[in-house]
Amino acid sequence: MESEKIIELSVEEPFCFGCHNHVPCFNECCRDLNQFLTPYDIIRLKNHFKLSSSEFLKQYTTQHIGPQTGLPVITITPADRFERVCPFVSASGCSVYENRPSSCRMYPVIRVLSRSREDGKQEIRYALLREKHCRGFEQKSQLTVREWMAGQGLASYNEANDLMMDIISLKNQTMPGPLKGHLQKLFYTMCYDIDRLKAPGGAAELEISEIPEAVKNDDEKLLRYGMNYLKKYFMALQSK
Repeated sequence: MESEKIIELSVEEPFCFGCHNHVPCFNECCRDLNQFLTPYDIIRLKNHFKLSSSEFLKQYTTQHIGPQTGLPVITITPADRFERVCPFVSASGCSVYENRPSSCRMYPVIRVLSRSREDGKQEIRYALLREKHCRGFEQKSQLTVREWMAGQGLASYNEANDLMMDIISLKNQTMPGPLKGHLQKLFYTMCYDIDRLKAPGGAAELEISEIPEAVKNDDEKLLRYGMNYLKKYFMALQSK
Protein backbone atom coordinates (compact mmCIF):
# COMPACT_ATOMS: atom_id res chain seq x y z
CA MET A 1 0.00 0.00 0.00
CA GLU A 2 1.28 3.48 -0.82
CA SER A 3 2.54 5.42 2.20
CA GLU A 4 1.31 8.71 0.75
CA LYS A 5 -0.85 10.12 -2.03
CA ILE A 6 -0.78 13.59 -3.58
CA ILE A 7 -4.11 14.86 -4.89
CA GLU A 8 -4.33 18.11 -6.86
CA LEU A 9 -6.93 20.61 -5.62
CA SER A 10 -8.20 24.00 -6.68
CA VAL A 11 -8.11 26.85 -4.15
CA GLU A 12 -11.90 26.65 -3.78
CA GLU A 13 -12.04 22.86 -3.45
CA PRO A 14 -13.05 21.49 -0.02
CA PHE A 15 -11.40 18.66 1.90
CA CYS A 16 -11.95 17.01 5.27
CA PHE A 17 -9.18 17.34 7.85
CA GLY A 18 -8.64 18.14 11.51
CA CYS A 19 -5.70 18.09 13.91
CA HIS A 20 -6.20 18.23 17.69
CA ASN A 21 -5.35 16.24 20.80
CA HIS A 22 -8.23 13.79 20.27
CA VAL A 23 -6.85 12.59 16.94
CA PRO A 24 -5.02 9.24 17.55
CA CYS A 25 -1.83 10.34 15.75
CA PHE A 26 -1.55 13.66 17.65
CA ASN A 27 2.11 14.82 17.85
CA GLU A 28 3.35 11.97 15.63
CA CYS A 29 4.13 14.37 12.77
CA CYS A 30 6.53 16.17 15.14
CA ARG A 31 8.87 13.17 15.05
CA ASP A 32 11.32 11.93 12.42
CA LEU A 33 11.96 15.61 11.83
CA ASN A 34 13.54 17.21 8.78
CA GLN A 35 12.08 20.68 9.25
CA PHE A 36 13.24 23.57 7.08
CA LEU A 37 12.76 27.13 8.33
CA THR A 38 12.04 30.05 6.05
CA PRO A 39 13.26 33.59 6.79
CA TYR A 40 9.80 34.60 8.04
CA ASP A 41 9.60 31.47 10.24
CA ILE A 42 12.80 32.56 11.95
CA ILE A 43 11.69 36.08 12.86
CA ARG A 44 8.43 34.74 14.31
CA LEU A 45 10.21 32.07 16.35
CA LYS A 46 13.12 34.19 17.58
CA ASN A 47 10.65 36.84 18.77
CA HIS A 48 8.54 34.13 20.43
CA PHE A 49 11.57 33.20 22.55
CA LYS A 50 12.70 36.83 22.93
CA LEU A 51 16.07 35.93 21.43
CA SER A 52 18.19 37.70 18.86
CA SER A 53 18.32 36.03 15.47
CA SER A 54 21.93 34.96 16.17
CA GLU A 55 20.97 33.40 19.51
CA PHE A 56 17.98 31.59 18.07
CA LEU A 57 19.96 30.21 15.14
CA LYS A 58 22.73 28.97 17.42
CA GLN A 59 20.39 27.38 19.97
CA TYR A 60 17.77 25.74 17.77
CA THR A 61 19.02 25.30 14.21
CA THR A 62 21.54 23.70 11.89
CA GLN A 63 22.88 25.23 8.67
CA HIS A 64 23.94 23.53 5.45
CA ILE A 65 24.19 24.44 1.77
CA GLY A 66 21.28 23.34 -0.40
CA PRO A 67 22.56 20.99 -3.13
CA GLN A 68 20.17 22.38 -5.76
CA THR A 69 20.19 26.07 -4.86
CA GLY A 70 23.72 26.53 -3.56
CA LEU A 71 22.23 28.73 -0.84
CA PRO A 72 22.42 28.46 2.95
CA VAL A 73 19.52 26.36 4.28
CA ILE A 74 18.32 26.38 7.90
CA THR A 75 16.76 23.36 9.59
CA ILE A 76 15.50 22.81 13.14
CA THR A 77 17.91 20.81 15.28
CA PRO A 78 15.91 17.87 16.75
CA ALA A 79 15.69 17.56 20.53
CA ASP A 80 16.41 13.82 20.25
CA ARG A 81 18.88 12.65 17.62
CA PHE A 82 17.42 9.12 17.49
CA GLU A 83 13.69 9.84 17.26
CA ARG A 84 14.40 13.29 15.76
CA VAL A 85 11.72 14.96 17.87
CA CYS A 86 10.93 18.65 17.34
CA PRO A 87 12.33 20.72 20.25
CA PHE A 88 9.11 22.74 20.34
CA VAL A 89 6.67 19.86 20.87
CA SER A 90 5.25 18.94 24.27
CA ALA A 91 2.80 16.30 25.48
CA SER A 92 -0.01 18.83 25.11
CA GLY A 93 1.04 19.84 21.58
CA CYS A 94 3.10 22.56 19.93
CA SER A 95 4.59 24.96 22.48
CA VAL A 96 5.10 27.65 19.81
CA TYR A 97 1.73 27.15 18.14
CA GLU A 98 0.93 30.83 17.57
CA ASN A 99 4.34 31.23 15.87
CA ARG A 100 4.73 27.77 14.32
CA PRO A 101 6.53 27.47 10.95
CA SER A 102 4.68 27.83 7.67
CA SER A 103 5.11 24.16 6.70
CA CYS A 104 3.32 23.15 9.92
CA ARG A 105 0.52 25.63 9.21
CA MET A 106 0.09 24.56 5.59
CA TYR A 107 -0.01 20.78 6.20
CA PRO A 108 -1.68 18.77 4.68
CA VAL A 109 -1.94 21.27 1.81
CA ILE A 110 0.96 21.71 -0.60
CA ARG A 111 1.35 25.10 -2.30
CA VAL A 112 3.58 25.31 -5.37
CA LEU A 113 4.57 28.64 -6.93
CA SER A 114 5.92 28.80 -10.49
CA ARG A 115 6.56 31.54 -13.03
CA SER A 116 6.31 31.35 -16.80
CA ARG A 117 9.67 31.75 -18.54
CA GLU A 118 7.91 33.42 -21.47
CA ASP A 119 5.98 36.21 -19.72
CA GLY A 120 6.94 35.92 -16.05
CA LYS A 121 3.34 35.37 -14.95
CA GLN A 122 2.91 33.65 -11.61
CA GLU A 123 0.96 30.42 -11.22
CA ILE A 124 0.05 28.87 -7.88
CA ARG A 125 -1.08 25.26 -7.67
CA TYR A 126 -2.34 23.31 -4.69
CA ALA A 127 -2.42 19.66 -3.71
CA LEU A 128 -3.40 17.57 -0.72
CA LEU A 129 -0.75 15.31 0.84
CA ARG A 130 -2.47 12.22 2.25
CA GLU A 131 -0.01 10.23 4.37
CA LYS A 132 -0.89 6.76 5.58
CA HIS A 133 -0.07 7.49 9.23
CA CYS A 134 -2.18 10.67 9.44
CA ARG A 135 -5.63 10.18 11.01
CA GLY A 136 -6.60 13.80 10.56
CA PHE A 137 -8.37 12.91 7.32
CA GLU A 138 -10.91 10.90 9.31
CA GLN A 139 -12.21 14.10 10.92
CA LYS A 140 -15.45 15.64 9.65
CA SER A 141 -14.30 19.26 9.54
CA GLN A 142 -14.53 20.48 5.94
CA LEU A 143 -12.85 23.60 4.52
CA THR A 144 -11.74 24.82 1.13
CA VAL A 145 -8.02 25.34 0.52
CA ARG A 146 -8.58 29.11 0.66
CA GLU A 147 -10.43 28.82 3.98
CA TRP A 148 -7.73 26.54 5.37
CA MET A 149 -4.94 29.00 4.56
CA ALA A 150 -6.90 31.93 6.01
CA GLY A 151 -7.60 30.03 9.21
CA GLN A 152 -3.94 29.07 9.55
CA GLY A 153 -2.78 32.70 9.24
CA LEU A 154 -0.61 32.01 6.21
CA ALA A 155 -0.85 35.31 4.31
CA SER A 156 2.34 36.91 5.72
CA TYR A 157 4.22 33.60 5.54
CA ASN A 158 3.27 33.04 1.89
CA GLU A 159 4.19 36.61 0.92
CA ALA A 160 7.70 36.23 2.34
CA ASN A 161 8.09 32.69 0.98
CA ASP A 162 7.12 33.84 -2.52
CA LEU A 163 9.78 36.56 -2.36
CA MET A 164 12.31 33.91 -1.32
CA MET A 165 11.35 31.77 -4.32
CA ASP A 166 11.94 34.78 -6.61
CA ILE A 167 15.42 35.22 -5.11
CA ILE A 168 16.25 31.52 -5.53
CA SER A 169 15.08 31.54 -9.15
CA LEU A 170 17.07 34.66 -10.02
CA LYS A 171 20.16 33.40 -8.23
CA ASN A 172 20.08 30.06 -10.07
CA GLN A 173 19.72 31.85 -13.41
CA THR A 174 22.57 34.29 -12.81
CA MET A 175 24.95 32.49 -10.49
CA PRO A 176 24.70 28.67 -10.47
CA GLY A 177 26.52 26.83 -7.71
CA PRO A 178 27.18 27.73 -4.05
CA LEU A 179 27.53 31.34 -2.96
CA LYS A 180 30.93 32.08 -1.49
CA GLY A 181 32.63 34.57 0.77
CA HIS A 182 31.02 37.97 1.14
CA LEU A 183 27.95 37.12 -0.94
CA GLN A 184 27.15 34.05 1.17
CA LYS A 185 27.47 36.16 4.33
CA LEU A 186 25.23 38.84 2.79
CA PHE A 187 22.53 36.30 1.90
CA TYR A 188 22.67 34.59 5.32
CA THR A 189 22.41 37.89 7.20
CA MET A 190 19.67 39.41 5.02
CA CYS A 191 17.50 36.30 5.15
CA TYR A 192 18.21 34.64 8.48
CA ASP A 193 20.35 36.66 10.89
CA ILE A 194 18.63 40.02 10.46
CA ASP A 195 19.38 41.36 13.94
CA ARG A 196 22.98 41.81 12.82
CA LEU A 197 21.69 44.54 10.51
CA LYS A 198 20.50 46.50 13.57
CA ALA A 199 23.92 46.58 15.22
CA PRO A 200 26.15 49.67 14.86
CA GLY A 201 28.26 49.14 11.79
CA GLY A 202 26.15 46.19 10.66
CA ALA A 203 25.42 47.69 7.25
CA ALA A 204 29.02 48.83 6.78
CA GLU A 205 30.25 45.31 7.59
CA LEU A 206 28.16 44.03 4.68
CA GLU A 207 29.25 46.92 2.46
CA ILE A 208 25.70 48.20 1.98
CA SER A 209 24.06 51.58 2.55
CA GLU A 210 22.86 52.45 6.05
CA ILE A 211 19.37 51.10 6.69
CA PRO A 212 16.65 53.59 7.76
CA GLU A 213 15.81 53.45 11.47
CA ALA A 214 12.09 52.97 10.71
CA VAL A 215 13.02 49.77 8.89
CA LYS A 216 15.44 48.57 11.57
CA ASN A 217 12.75 48.89 14.23
CA ASP A 218 10.30 46.55 12.49
CA ASP A 219 11.46 42.97 11.87
CA GLU A 220 9.02 42.32 9.04
CA LYS A 221 10.05 45.53 7.26
CA LEU A 222 13.70 44.73 7.84
CA LEU A 223 13.33 41.22 6.42
CA ARG A 224 11.47 42.55 3.38
CA TYR A 225 14.16 45.24 2.92
CA GLY A 226 16.94 42.64 2.99
CA MET A 227 15.21 40.18 0.70
CA ASN A 228 14.31 42.89 -1.80
CA TYR A 229 17.94 44.01 -1.74
CA LEU A 230 18.99 40.48 -2.72
CA LYS A 231 16.32 40.27 -5.40
CA LYS A 232 17.49 43.55 -6.96
CA TYR A 233 21.11 42.38 -6.73
CA PHE A 234 20.42 39.23 -8.76
CA MET A 235 18.13 41.11 -11.15
CA ALA A 236 21.00 43.51 -11.87
CA LEU A 237 23.26 40.55 -12.67
CA GLN A 238 20.56 39.15 -14.95
CA SER A 239 20.39 42.38 -16.96
CA LYS A 240 24.12 42.49 -17.63
